[in-house]
Amino acid sequence: MTRRATAADVIVVGAGPVGLLLAAELRENGARALVLETLPEPTGESRASVLHTRTMEIFAERGILDRLGPLPALGPGHFGGLRFDLAAAEPEHPYAGQWECLQSRLEAVLQRHASDLGAEIRRGHTVTGLTQTADGVRVRVLGPDREPYDLTAAYLVGCDGEPSTVRELAGFEFAGRDADKEMLRADVAGLTLDDRRLKRYPDGVATAYRRPDGVTRLMVHQYGAAPGGEVDFERVAAAWSAVTGEDIRHGEPLWLNRFGNASRQVTQYRRGRVLLAGDAAHVQMPVGGQALNLGLQDAAGLGWKLAREVTGTARPGLLDSYHDERHPVGARTLTNIQAQARLLFGGQEVTALRDVFGELLRHDAVQRHLARMISGLDVQERPRPPARHTPTPGRSTVDRLIDKTALVTGSSRGIGRATAVALARQGALVAVHYTANEQAAQETVALIEQEGGAAFAVRAELGVPGDAHELFLGVEQGLKERIGESRLDILVNNAGVTTTGQPPEDITPEEFDRYFAVNARAPYFIVQRALPLMPDGGRIVNISSGLTRTANPDQLVYAMTKGAVEQLTLHLARHLAPRGITVNTVAPGITNNGGAIFDIPEAVEAMAQLSAFKRVGEADDVADVVTFLATHEARWITGAFIDATGGTLLG
Repeated sequence: MTRRATAADVIVVGAGPVGLLLAAELRENGARALVLETLPEPTGESRASVLHTRTMEIFAERGILDRLGPLPALGPGHFGGLRFDLAAAEPEHPYAGQWECLQSRLEAVLQRHASDLGAEIRRGHTVTGLTQTADGVRVRVLGPDREPYDLTAAYLVGCDGEPSTVRELAGFEFAGRDADKEMLRADVAGLTLDDRRLKRYPDGVATAYRRPDGVTRLMVHQYGAAPGGEVDFERVAAAWSAVTGEDIRHGEPLWLNRFGNASRQVTQYRRGRVLLAGDAAHVQMPVGGQALNLGLQDAAGLGWKLAREVTGTARPGLLDSYHDERHPVGARTLTNIQAQARLLFGGQEVTALRDVFGELLRHDAVQRHLARMISGLDVQERPRPPARHTPTPGRSTVDRLIDKTALVTGSSRGIGRATAVALARQGALVAVHYTANEQAAQETVALIEQEGGAAFAVRAELGVPGDAHELFLGVEQGLKERIGESRLDILVNNAGVTTTGQPPEDITPEEFDRYFAVNARAPYFIVQRALPLMPDGGRIVNISSGLTRTANPDQLVYAMTKGAVEQLTLHLARHLAPRGITVNTVAPGITNNGGAIFDIPEAVEAMAQLSAFKRVGEADDVADVVTFLATHEARWITGAFIDATGGTLLG
């Protein structure tokens, strides 16, 4: 009998770690998810057993680490069998290094996590066909009773591993090459062997690791052995003996497996309403746990985007950004694994190459570069956004900064507050910085939230030792709590202190140092601290003053500090151009900052005469200029001095 039903918003094929995490991500973001799995029960096998730093971050953010409980650290990692410390990626990171978690345990926890969130998981259900329509996907399924039935959904995601049925049925191009070398792998009880990690012998490479449960994980590669054929314990024992000279035939095999150096990746992660994640999208040698971690990070990157698409809250092109972001990450991972395979499986012909790599790995910068790449910490991901807001009446509904994040220093009042509000109106999540007036900062946040935007306050005193570090502790924590990432797209250096009508001869050395510490030194180190968090194409706007272009001796020192800020803009614009990061200066003139003098009509009239428009500037006048420079439309402007004085400098 054939029956047809609407299953869910998204059908996920495959109940491995990637499919289960994706189902949980979909549910957590408001989409209905159904998981179909061919196997009637979990196998209990553990092809993978290593979690990397970025994956640990993802799990911590979602409460999955709490479910897993304490995980043992595995110590230093390797690159192609050459030992080096993965903790070098971020030595102070709470999850630096690599962590052991058997795949069987991980799957059980992820299944409970997804089920608790409301995902439906059907085991013993095999996908045998699929058809895409204009508004969805129709899937033919063979149930446990061997009766076929149809399901429909808006989208389907193949997380069904290396021999992906979904990939084949949907016609994805799977580019690359097959394996010409392989490593045998086995879990064996009853062995007492010395532990070793990818130890090279004259005839091959071998690993032995005795787990706390007493089971020994073995891996062995024999030089010259052709891949393919059946894997049984006799074959594993024979290869182990040929390479190491040790007899393991008395052991009890619990699980046998093999993997090769195949390297393939689909050319597109999406074909219409069908998408791929994990090994369905890319096949690579699972060296150092990269395959599992890459797939889990695929799921984390796809889940919220696909949920937004099916719930009607995605901006145009958001779902396509999944391929744009994850395909290059997958390609880069495959490249580094191919390099490792050459170092690992090569015989005497790679000895010189290994020696050179070994020398390079003694350098901290090389270790950090490779560790960040393997650990997933060098990937610039689009953050999971805050809830989409309803634009203020009369304001643009374009949301040019949707999914972007911003930090505006000194945004508890004046130009800073207006800038924070303007950025939020365009869709950005804004960190509102203040030094002392928490109430004023919270008022800025409240103004943003009243209009449907998203913001949070962060305190840090500028101009003192450690100011940038203190600031970014709060910024990073606030971003992670709200979007799951510490990504900063926009930085506005607005905070500053000004001289108040002091003749040059009255300035003390202490005052001089204070002005430069807040107005020049702090922006420099804030930029320095922000750059690792800023993706290519980011925006930096430094607030200067029209006083750098006209003489007012009573504000000489203030003008000097702003001149330094303009030099910061000029030189950083050149330095950061290869990353597509623009750096610009906005110079306000006399602007109503709410000070007492702006309550005196005669004073306001006198100041207004300095502007070509014969009025005093309002904070919004400047904020709108800053906001424009933060958008994509301003991508061709960098290193510029933008006169926002209302024509005061025209003379």
